[in-house]
Amino acid sequence: MNILEILAKGGWVMILIALSSIAILTIFVERFFTLRSVKINARSFILHVRNLLLKKQLDEALKTAKLTPGPVAAITKSALEKYKRPKEEIKEAIETAGRGQIYQLEKYLGSLATLAAITPMLGFLGTVTGMIKAFMKIEALGGNVGPGVLAGGIWEALVTTAAGLLVGIIAIIFYNYLQGQVERLVFEMEDSSNDLLEMVREEEA
Repeated sequence: MNILEILAKGGWVMILIALSSIAILTIFVERFFTLRSVKINARSFILHVRNLLLKKQLDEALKTAKLTPGPVAAITKSALEKYKRPKEEIKEAIETAGRGQIYQLEKYLGSLATLAAITPMLGFLGTVTGMIKAFMKIEALGGNVGPGVLAGGIWEALVTTAAGLLVGIIAIIFYNYLQGQVERLVFEMEDSSNDLLEMVREEEA
């Protein structure tokens, strides 16, 4: 039998596992390319903005922040828009922008974690339904059954369990990878926030 015929032995639960795997892959691809598109050299960006501010080119620094993708540029833009305001207002603008950026970075990760937890349970559900079918056949035939009669239920039990575990493992790997990328971007954002506040101190001095 080929792989499709084997998967078909899993019964209706395999449809749910297939839908879950499609959702997992969709989320991973979307987040992968989204997070990749916002990666910048945060240190170089902040240094460039600092140099522009030292040259009193606030408008150019703001333009640079607007044209640069990613969370670091977003909080920099918020800080520069309040640059002439009191330090506390700038800090509040940075924190507000930071919370919004973290929300965007973590978008769909909760759903991915949920699917990673649910999919193996769907596999175990298939195990239960497969065994129920096997015992129903035993009861229907009054116990006079051979391995061939029970094969369908056992196939369903084993195939759905294996499929659910495999998809769940892949989902966990995807989640941990994306979470690591998000944590890196959040760290860069927090580090840059400190640099931005330091710029304000320099201006006040």
